[in-house]
Amino acid sequence: MIGPMKLQLSLALASNPRSWPILDGTVQSDGVELIPTVVHPSELFWRQLRFADFDVSEMSFSSLMMARASGDERWVGLPIFTTRKFFHTQMLARRAAGIDKPADLKGKRVGVPEYQQTAALWGRGILQYEFGVPPTEMEFWMERVPSHSHAGATAFKPPPGVTIHQIPPEKSIGAMMVAGELDATLHYLTHRNLVDRSRVDLDHHPAIKTLFPDPVAEGVRYYKKTGIYPINHGMVVRREIAEKHPWVVLNLLKAFDAANEIANTQRLEHIEYHVASGVISQDAAKALAEPALRHGIKANRKILETAAQYSLEQGLTPRLMKLDEVFAASTMDQ
Repeated sequence: MIGPMKLQLSLALASNPRSWPILDGTVQSDGVELIPTVVHPSELFWRQLRFADFDVSEMSFSSLMMARASGDERWVGLPIFTTRKFFHTQMLARRAAGIDKPADLKGKRVGVPEYQQTAALWGRGILQYEFGVPPTEMEFWMERVPSHSHAGATAFKPPPGVTIHQIPPEKSIGAMMVAGELDATLHYLTHRNLVDRSRVDLDHHPAIKTLFPDPVAEGVRYYKKTGIYPINHGMVVRREIAEKHPWVVLNLLKAFDAANEIANTQRLEHIEYHVASGVISQDAAKALAEPALRHGIKANRKILETAAQYSLEQGLTPRLMKLDEVFAASTMDQ
Protein backbone atom coordinates (compact mmCIF):
# COMPACT_ATOMS: atom_id res chain seq x y z
CA MET A 1 0.00 0.00 0.00
CA ILE A 2 1.35 3.38 -0.98
CA GLY A 3 1.61 5.83 1.91
CA PRO A 4 0.39 9.42 1.82
CA MET A 5 2.28 11.72 -0.50
CA LYS A 6 4.58 14.25 1.09
CA LEU A 7 5.30 17.75 -0.15
CA GLN A 8 8.73 17.58 -1.80
CA LEU A 9 10.92 20.61 -1.13
CA SER A 10 14.53 21.35 -1.99
CA LEU A 11 16.67 22.36 0.99
CA ALA A 12 20.07 24.04 1.10
CA LEU A 13 22.13 24.79 4.19
CA ALA A 14 25.54 24.40 5.78
CA SER A 15 26.59 21.23 7.54
CA ASN A 16 26.95 21.45 11.32
CA PRO A 17 25.90 19.37 14.36
CA ARG A 18 22.47 21.04 14.45
CA SER A 19 21.76 20.35 10.77
CA TRP A 20 23.24 16.83 10.55
CA PRO A 21 20.06 15.07 11.76
CA ILE A 22 18.13 16.85 9.00
CA LEU A 23 20.73 16.17 6.32
CA ASP A 24 21.11 12.47 7.11
CA GLY A 25 17.37 11.89 7.44
CA THR A 26 17.39 11.06 11.16
CA VAL A 27 14.82 13.82 11.61
CA GLN A 28 12.09 14.33 9.04
CA SER A 29 9.58 17.13 8.89
CA ASP A 30 5.97 15.95 9.09
CA GLY A 31 4.34 16.00 5.68
CA VAL A 32 7.52 17.15 3.94
CA GLU A 33 10.19 15.31 2.00
CA LEU A 34 13.30 17.45 2.04
CA ILE A 35 15.86 17.06 -0.75
CA PRO A 36 19.04 18.45 0.82
CA THR A 37 22.08 20.10 -0.70
CA VAL A 38 25.03 21.22 1.42
CA VAL A 39 26.20 24.63 0.18
CA HIS A 40 28.67 27.08 1.70
CA PRO A 41 26.66 30.03 3.08
CA SER A 42 28.52 32.65 1.02
CA GLU A 43 27.54 30.93 -2.21
CA LEU A 44 24.11 29.88 -0.98
CA PHE A 45 22.90 33.35 -0.08
CA TRP A 46 24.07 34.74 -3.40
CA ARG A 47 22.28 31.97 -5.27
CA GLN A 48 19.08 32.46 -3.31
CA LEU A 49 19.04 36.25 -3.57
CA ARG A 50 19.97 36.20 -7.25
CA PHE A 51 18.33 33.03 -8.60
CA ALA A 52 16.05 31.63 -5.84
CA ASP A 53 17.48 28.16 -6.44
CA PHE A 54 15.98 26.35 -3.41
CA ASP A 55 12.57 26.11 -1.74
CA VAL A 56 13.95 26.20 1.82
CA SER A 57 17.38 27.44 2.83
CA GLU A 58 19.67 29.01 5.33
CA MET A 59 19.79 32.80 4.78
CA SER A 60 21.82 35.80 5.89
CA PHE A 61 19.70 37.68 8.43
CA SER A 62 21.16 41.00 7.29
CA SER A 63 20.44 40.35 3.62
CA LEU A 64 16.96 39.06 4.43
CA MET A 65 16.12 42.29 6.25
CA MET A 66 17.50 44.31 3.34
CA ALA A 67 15.55 42.28 0.79
CA ARG A 68 12.30 42.69 2.71
CA ALA A 69 12.89 46.41 3.22
CA SER A 70 13.36 46.87 -0.53
CA GLY A 71 10.09 45.09 -1.33
CA ASP A 72 11.45 41.65 -2.20
CA GLU A 73 8.68 39.36 -0.98
CA ARG A 74 9.96 36.04 -2.33
CA TRP A 75 10.98 34.75 1.10
CA VAL A 76 9.38 34.20 4.49
CA GLY A 77 11.77 33.98 7.42
CA LEU A 78 11.92 30.99 9.74
CA PRO A 79 13.44 31.52 13.23
CA ILE A 80 15.88 28.63 12.85
CA PHE A 81 19.40 29.68 13.84
CA THR A 82 21.93 26.89 13.46
CA THR A 83 25.06 29.06 13.78
CA ARG A 84 26.27 32.04 15.78
CA LYS A 85 29.62 33.50 16.79
CA PHE A 86 31.25 36.44 18.51
CA PHE A 87 32.35 37.75 15.12
CA HIS A 88 34.25 40.79 16.37
CA THR A 89 36.68 38.51 18.21
CA GLN A 90 37.81 37.03 14.88
CA MET A 91 39.05 40.33 13.39
CA LEU A 92 42.63 40.20 12.14
CA ALA A 93 45.27 42.92 11.84
CA ARG A 94 48.75 43.30 10.39
CA ARG A 95 51.38 43.37 13.11
CA ALA A 96 53.09 46.29 11.36
CA ALA A 97 49.91 48.37 11.05
CA GLY A 98 50.08 49.87 14.53
CA ILE A 99 46.78 48.34 15.62
CA ASP A 100 47.00 47.35 19.27
CA LYS A 101 43.38 47.97 20.27
CA PRO A 102 40.05 48.48 18.47
CA ALA A 103 40.34 52.28 18.59
CA ASP A 104 43.45 52.00 16.42
CA LEU A 105 41.24 50.92 13.50
CA LYS A 106 40.24 54.54 12.96
CA GLY A 107 41.57 55.69 9.60
CA LYS A 108 42.75 52.20 8.67
CA ARG A 109 42.11 50.13 5.52
CA VAL A 110 39.82 47.27 6.51
CA GLY A 111 38.94 44.31 4.32
CA VAL A 112 35.51 42.68 4.29
CA PRO A 113 34.19 39.88 2.06
CA GLU A 114 30.74 41.49 1.85
CA TYR A 115 29.88 44.80 3.51
CA GLN A 116 26.26 43.82 4.18
CA GLN A 117 26.92 40.30 5.50
CA THR A 118 25.63 39.73 9.02
CA ALA A 119 29.07 38.94 10.45
CA ALA A 120 30.25 42.39 9.29
CA LEU A 121 27.04 44.01 10.57
CA TRP A 122 27.77 42.65 14.06
CA GLY A 123 31.45 43.54 13.84
CA ARG A 124 30.75 47.17 12.96
CA GLY A 125 27.98 47.49 15.55
CA ILE A 126 30.15 46.15 18.35
CA LEU A 127 33.13 48.28 17.29
CA GLN A 128 30.91 51.35 17.48
CA TYR A 129 29.04 50.64 20.71
CA GLU A 130 31.75 48.89 22.68
CA PHE A 131 34.87 50.71 21.44
CA GLY A 132 33.76 54.01 19.88
CA VAL A 133 34.79 53.18 16.30
CA PRO A 134 31.95 54.00 13.87
CA PRO A 135 31.99 52.69 10.27
CA THR A 136 32.57 56.20 8.92
CA GLU A 137 36.03 56.25 10.52
CA MET A 138 37.33 53.19 8.66
CA GLU A 139 38.08 52.68 4.96
CA PHE A 140 36.52 49.44 3.74
CA TRP A 141 37.70 47.21 0.91
CA MET A 142 35.16 44.63 -0.28
CA GLU A 143 36.27 41.41 -1.97
CA ARG A 144 33.14 40.11 -3.70
CA VAL A 145 32.44 41.54 -7.14
CA PRO A 146 28.96 42.87 -8.05
CA SER A 147 28.06 39.86 -10.21
CA HIS A 148 28.79 37.41 -7.39
CA SER A 149 27.76 39.22 -4.23
CA HIS A 150 24.76 39.67 -1.97
CA ALA A 151 25.14 43.40 -2.61
CA GLY A 152 24.74 42.92 -6.35
CA ALA A 153 21.64 40.80 -5.75
CA THR A 154 20.02 43.36 -3.42
CA ALA A 155 21.15 46.54 -5.25
CA PHE A 156 23.10 47.70 -2.19
CA LYS A 157 24.65 51.18 -2.27
CA PRO A 158 27.22 52.45 0.26
CA PRO A 159 25.61 54.49 3.05
CA PRO A 160 26.42 58.22 3.22
CA GLY A 161 29.79 58.89 4.82
CA VAL A 162 31.00 55.30 4.45
CA THR A 163 33.91 54.56 2.10
CA ILE A 164 33.78 51.18 0.35
CA HIS A 165 36.33 50.32 -2.31
CA GLN A 166 36.11 47.32 -4.62
CA ILE A 167 39.05 44.95 -4.39
CA PRO A 168 40.21 44.25 -7.98
CA PRO A 169 39.30 40.76 -9.29
CA GLU A 170 42.94 39.74 -9.51
CA LYS A 171 43.46 40.45 -5.80
CA SER A 172 41.90 39.23 -2.55
CA ILE A 173 41.70 40.20 1.11
CA GLY A 174 44.31 37.61 2.01
CA ALA A 175 46.78 38.71 -0.66
CA MET A 176 46.32 42.39 0.20
CA MET A 177 46.80 41.73 3.92
CA VAL A 178 50.08 39.93 3.30
CA ALA A 179 51.23 42.63 0.87
CA GLY A 180 50.47 45.42 3.35
CA GLU A 181 47.72 46.89 1.17
CA LEU A 182 45.19 46.33 3.95
CA ASP A 183 45.70 46.97 7.65
CA ALA A 184 42.98 44.71 9.03
CA THR A 185 40.05 42.54 8.06
CA LEU A 186 36.62 42.67 9.66
CA HIS A 187 35.84 39.09 8.61
CA TYR A 188 37.83 36.53 6.68
CA LEU A 189 36.73 33.49 4.67
CA THR A 190 38.88 30.96 2.85
CA HIS A 191 36.42 28.13 2.13
CA ARG A 192 36.16 27.39 -1.58
CA ASN A 193 32.86 28.53 -3.07
CA LEU A 194 31.60 30.56 -6.03
CA VAL A 195 31.88 34.02 -4.44
CA ASP A 196 34.88 34.12 -2.05
CA ARG A 197 38.42 33.98 -3.45
CA SER A 198 40.83 34.43 -0.51
CA ARG A 199 42.97 31.36 0.12
CA VAL A 200 45.89 32.63 2.25
CA ASP A 201 46.01 31.14 5.74
CA LEU A 202 46.12 34.38 7.73
CA ASP A 203 45.45 32.64 11.04
CA HIS A 204 48.98 31.19 11.01
CA HIS A 205 50.81 33.91 9.05
CA PRO A 206 53.65 35.51 11.01
CA ALA A 207 52.71 39.02 9.84
CA ILE A 208 49.11 38.73 11.06
CA LYS A 209 47.56 38.73 14.54
CA THR A 210 44.09 38.73 16.04
CA LEU A 211 42.77 42.18 16.97
CA PHE A 212 42.10 40.93 20.48
CA PRO A 213 45.09 39.20 22.15
CA ASP A 214 42.68 36.78 23.83
CA PRO A 215 39.64 36.39 21.54
CA VAL A 216 37.90 33.94 23.89
CA ALA A 217 38.19 36.31 26.84
CA GLU A 218 36.75 39.14 24.75
CA GLY A 219 33.80 36.98 23.72
CA VAL A 220 33.15 36.10 27.35
CA ARG A 221 33.39 39.77 28.37
CA TYR A 222 30.93 40.85 25.69
CA TYR A 223 28.45 38.07 26.47
CA LYS A 224 28.53 38.75 30.22
CA LYS A 225 27.93 42.43 29.59
CA THR A 226 25.22 42.21 26.93
CA GLY A 227 23.72 38.72 27.09
CA ILE A 228 23.97 38.69 23.28
CA TYR A 229 25.34 35.71 21.36
CA PRO A 230 25.24 37.10 17.80
CA ILE A 231 23.10 35.32 15.21
CA ASN A 232 24.13 35.58 11.58
CA HIS A 233 21.89 33.13 9.70
CA GLY A 234 18.23 32.25 9.88
CA MET A 235 16.27 30.25 7.37
CA VAL A 236 13.68 31.03 4.71
CA VAL A 237 10.96 29.30 2.73
CA ARG A 238 9.46 30.50 -0.54
CA ARG A 239 6.49 32.74 0.20
CA GLU A 240 4.34 30.97 -2.38
CA ILE A 241 4.90 27.69 -0.53
CA ALA A 242 4.18 29.19 2.90
CA GLU A 243 0.97 30.75 1.59
CA LYS A 244 -0.26 27.62 -0.22
CA HIS A 245 0.83 25.24 2.56
CA PRO A 246 0.96 27.32 5.77
CA TRP A 247 1.44 24.17 7.90
CA VAL A 248 4.93 23.81 6.42
CA VAL A 249 6.31 26.68 8.52
CA LEU A 250 5.81 25.19 11.98
CA ASN A 251 6.49 21.65 10.77
CA LEU A 252 9.94 22.76 9.60
CA LEU A 253 10.58 24.63 12.85
CA LYS A 254 9.58 21.53 14.85
CA ALA A 255 11.94 19.37 12.78
CA PHE A 256 14.90 21.67 13.40
CA ASP A 257 14.02 21.86 17.09
CA ALA A 258 14.18 18.07 17.16
CA ALA A 259 17.53 18.11 15.35
CA ASN A 260 18.83 20.62 17.89
CA GLU A 261 17.75 18.34 20.72
CA ILE A 262 19.69 15.47 19.17
CA ALA A 263 22.79 17.66 18.95
CA ASN A 264 22.37 18.59 22.61
CA THR A 265 21.88 14.96 23.66
CA GLN A 266 24.96 13.83 21.76
CA ARG A 267 27.01 16.59 23.39
CA LEU A 268 25.94 15.41 26.82
CA GLU A 269 26.86 11.81 25.98
CA HIS A 270 30.40 12.93 25.15
CA ILE A 271 30.58 14.96 28.36
CA GLU A 272 29.84 11.86 30.47
CA TYR A 273 33.20 10.34 29.53
CA HIS A 274 35.03 13.51 30.57
CA VAL A 275 33.22 13.68 33.91
CA ALA A 276 33.76 9.99 34.65
CA SER A 277 37.49 10.32 33.98
CA GLY A 278 37.85 13.56 35.92
CA VAL A 279 38.89 15.55 32.86
CA ILE A 280 36.16 18.08 33.65
CA SER A 281 34.31 18.76 36.89
CA GLN A 282 30.66 18.00 37.58
CA ASP A 283 30.02 21.74 37.83
CA ALA A 284 31.46 22.19 34.35
CA ALA A 285 29.28 19.35 33.10
CA LYS A 286 26.18 21.04 34.51
CA ALA A 287 27.10 24.25 32.67
CA LEU A 288 27.63 22.35 29.43
CA ALA A 289 24.23 20.70 29.83
CA GLU A 290 22.55 24.09 29.38
CA PRO A 291 21.87 24.61 25.63
CA ALA A 292 23.66 27.67 24.26
CA LEU A 293 21.69 27.69 21.00
CA ARG A 294 17.92 27.82 20.76
CA HIS A 295 15.62 28.41 17.83
CA GLY A 296 12.53 30.62 17.89
CA ILE A 297 11.72 34.29 18.32
CA LYS A 298 11.16 34.28 22.08
CA ALA A 299 14.64 33.04 22.98
CA ASN A 300 16.35 35.36 20.51
CA ARG A 301 14.27 38.54 20.32
CA LYS A 302 16.89 40.81 21.89
CA ILE A 303 19.59 39.53 19.53
CA LEU A 304 17.41 39.90 16.43
CA GLU A 305 16.18 43.37 17.38
CA THR A 306 19.75 44.49 18.05
CA ALA A 307 20.77 43.34 14.57
CA ALA A 308 17.77 45.19 13.09
CA GLN A 309 18.81 48.36 14.95
CA TYR A 310 22.37 48.04 13.67
CA SER A 311 21.04 47.55 10.13
CA LEU A 312 19.13 50.83 10.32
CA GLU A 313 21.99 52.76 11.92
CA GLN A 314 24.52 51.46 9.39
CA GLY A 315 22.34 52.46 6.44
CA LEU A 316 21.61 48.94 5.22
CA THR A 317 17.86 49.30 5.69
CA PRO A 318 15.94 52.60 5.29
CA ARG A 319 13.78 51.96 8.36
CA LEU A 320 13.80 49.81 11.46
CA MET A 321 12.67 46.37 10.37
CA LYS A 322 10.14 44.75 12.69
CA LEU A 323 10.49 41.04 13.25
CA ASP A 324 6.93 40.38 12.08
CA GLU A 325 7.91 41.84 8.71
CA VAL A 326 10.70 39.29 8.38
CA PHE A 327 9.41 36.08 9.99
CA ALA A 328 6.29 34.00 9.38
CA ALA A 329 3.33 35.12 11.49
CA SER A 330 2.85 31.63 12.94
CA THR A 331 6.36 31.71 14.42
CA MET A 332 6.14 34.99 16.30
CA ASP A 333 5.08 33.36 19.59
CA GLN A 334 7.48 30.43 19.27
